[in-house]
Amino acid sequence: MEPKRARLALADGRIFTGIAMGADGSVTAEVVFTTSMSGYQEILSDPSYSGQIVVMTASEIGNVGANRDDMESEGLRAAGLVVRSSRPRPSSWRATESLRELLHRQGVVAMEDVDTRALVLHIRDHGAQMAVLTTTDEDDDVLVRRAREAPGMSGRDLAKGAMTTATVDWTEGPHALQALGVRPQGLDFGVGYAGALPRPRIVALDFGMKRSILARLVEAGADVRVMPGTSSAEQVLEARPDGVFWSNGPGDPEPVSYGIETARKLAGRLPMFGICLGHQILGLAYGASSFKLKFGHRGGNQPVRGADGRVRITSQNHGFAIDPDSLVRGGKARPTEFNLNDQTLEAFEVPEDEVLAIQYHPEASPGPHDATDHFRRFVRLAAERRTQ
Repeated sequence: MEPKRARLALADGRIFTGIAMGADGSVTAEVVFTTSMSGYQEILSDPSYSGQIVVMTASEIGNVGANRDDMESEGLRAAGLVVRSSRPRPSSWRATESLRELLHRQGVVAMEDVDTRALVLHIRDHGAQMAVLTTTDEDDDVLVRRAREAPGMSGRDLAKGAMTTATVDWTEGPHALQALGVRPQGLDFGVGYAGALPRPRIVALDFGMKRSILARLVEAGADVRVMPGTSSAEQVLEARPDGVFWSNGPGDPEPVSYGIETARKLAGRLPMFGICLGHQILGLAYGASSFKLKFGHRGGNQPVRGADGRVRITSQNHGFAIDPDSLVRGGKARPTEFNLNDQTLEAFEVPEDEVLAIQYHPEASPGPHDATDHFRRFVRLAAERRTQ
């Protein structure tokens, strides 16, 4: 059969042409790129990519196919996918289907045979922007106009569409290939021997949460209850937690006013830990302001340096950031880590309130495990609070 043409029309008028490799149709979303060399399935199923067309910088995608274990949510959450080339036949004992089969089954529009190097350079120079990815025969001018008229990411609450609506207890830890395999020293949970800490109860507020985050909390020794990000402070406290976790999620943090208000009411009452969007919500709750990055940070190779001089290579996925000067002016929070590429804020703490906030993804999936100690640190804080 003749390959079907696909096109990506950017709001600034640039058109990229390729071959369809996913479902037929048309999608309008923000186009962004990730520098991760692997983990395309985790990326596509990460709710933080809701409302975005993902461009992979790695030259060949699909080699290991797809499987259930590597899904970060119930289905694919990215709006679309653009790659240089794909593998129709996976080569992995873990694969249950190919990437193309997964894209078709989930109804995700995708294209390959694209000069992704040129596309990524264009995004880097001109910024992430709205675009239309399509397999239809519409005129280029129509596609560009549709991209220009589409609402951008700023000012939109995408978290409500990405979060759970139910309250559930999560008990599943990492699968065998994810598990670190090393029990942290000094974290002895349980009752019946001297020095043991009780297993803390953690409420995890879901704004579009990855499953691997929950698995890391369980691995660190917590009993985890997942609640919608729209839950009030009163509803959270009714669950009698020893700590509260604030999850990742898509889009602009400022419209997530319900989460910010809940964070303000809970501040100082329980240990709290936020990742990505959760980091931004906590920052706004402590009086900081946020801003949109030109093209964001997405990939598994982002260098971050802490106040102690230690450098971590981290996994990241965000298009907004917290202004560190506004955070410091709030009077209680102190920045602790910065991105070495552009000096944006990557972490802060509020010691007197036992609050940790991390902009990057310590759970990785995909990416390095340099920062998984943050989960153990938070769970210890919660366990110690339980003994008080």
